[in-house]
Amino acid sequence: MQAFEETLNRLSEFIWGPPMLALLLGIGIYLTIGLKAMPWRRLFLAFRLLWKGRQAADHGDITPFQALMTALSATIGTGNIAGVATAIALGGPGAIFWMWLTALFGMATKYGEAVLAVRFREKDRLGKHVGGPMYYIKNGLGKNWRWLGFLFALFGMLASFGIGNMVQANSVADAVESMFSVPDWATGIVLALLTGVVILGGIQRIAEVAARLVPFMALAYIAGSVTVIGMHVDQLPAALKLIIDNAFNGTAAFGGFAGASLWAAIRFGVARGIFSNEAGLGSAPIAHAAARTEDPVQQGMIAMLGTFIDTIIVCSLTALVIIMSGVWSSGENGAELSTLAFDAGLPGFGGNVVALGLSVFAFTTILGWSYYGERCAEYLFGIRVILPFRLFWLVAIPLGAMGKLGTIWLLADVMNGLMAIPNLIALALLSPVIFRLTFSESRL
Repeated sequence: MQAFEETLNRLSEFIWGPPMLALLLGIGIYLTIGLKAMPWRRLFLAFRLLWKGRQAADHGDITPFQALMTALSATIGTGNIAGVATAIALGGPGAIFWMWLTALFGMATKYGEAVLAVRFREKDRLGKHVGGPMYYIKNGLGKNWRWLGFLFALFGMLASFGIGNMVQANSVADAVESMFSVPDWATGIVLALLTGVVILGGIQRIAEVAARLVPFMALAYIAGSVTVIGMHVDQLPAALKLIIDNAFNGTAAFGGFAGASLWAAIRFGVARGIFSNEAGLGSAPIAHAAARTEDPVQQGMIAMLGTFIDTIIVCSLTALVIIMSGVWSSGENGAELSTLAFDAGLPGFGGNVVALGLSVFAFTTILGWSYYGERCAEYLFGIRVILPFRLFWLVAIPLGAMGKLGTIWLLADVMNGLMAIPNLIALALLSPVIFRLTFSESRL
């Protein structure tokens, strides 16, 4: 087993190495240039479309607003709390600048994914709208490329059980145990029951829960973060200056911080940014394909808000709390660093903000990824796999809550990276379709 884990670790380091990070960032830059910076220029229009989309009644299964909330339910998670802390702990404050840059170009990637998802979606035998990279590969690139769609669906299905299920269940169990001393097995069973109530109702119920829970949890976490920042607002200019300076000069070692080079800031900023918002991985367009809309461009604009909200807003607030609290150089890492920062800012209460945020974020991630994995499984095996998949999904939750997930985490990390490769190839080859559809709309 140790040899297997070492092999997985080396494979993960290779897959998520400089070539992959350069490819993910490069596709975002290419699409941003090809779109003439439209995702930046039309950001406020996208927010107006999102509000209008709450009551959309065109062809589809869920409203455009619900589609975005479903996608956000899967992306706003441990990456926003533990992932940001890891980026700072390993890459220094400068990593946050590169996380911002990744998100700004990732908006174009997420836009392109959703445009293609709506343009090339299908109806399955149950009458539901299905789409995502496997479908825009099959319907956009032709039958000679179906093998690529098959690979995406296979990697996506396998990754869902790791990064979207067992790892998340383990995070919830750890947080609940630390807060209330509840045994892991009990948390796993309750979490499986709550998840079953939602996912057995299909995409409509997942979307309804996401549309209520995601805005609430995001606003509550933002409120807690803004409170801490507001209490130390005089330190905000210095924190921003530290981020910018370290982004180009690296960070010297002091306190418990081991120091970080410029390359470390870039590497961990880009990697954690992509882990947080999933731009380029191909997961979010699976949710956006179910939206009630006939306009791929409008849904793409709504989709790109996911990257902005997830990274530019939520991750930035976490980062500022960590840096302004002064504990970023303590030597702590991951969720422990975030907990330490919030405790310093809100003594006696801040740690609960992190634990509760991790629990709710992880739960919604389980809901969102259940849909992604199910659609990938349906693409591979047909509609007969839907009920067995949901049951297996529920069984995996308590197993994840009680397990030691080192191997599963590594395997999920590998599968997650492999998902991106077919998707990025498709985005590059279908980019003329994205550009044509975008600029056929005179308002853009």
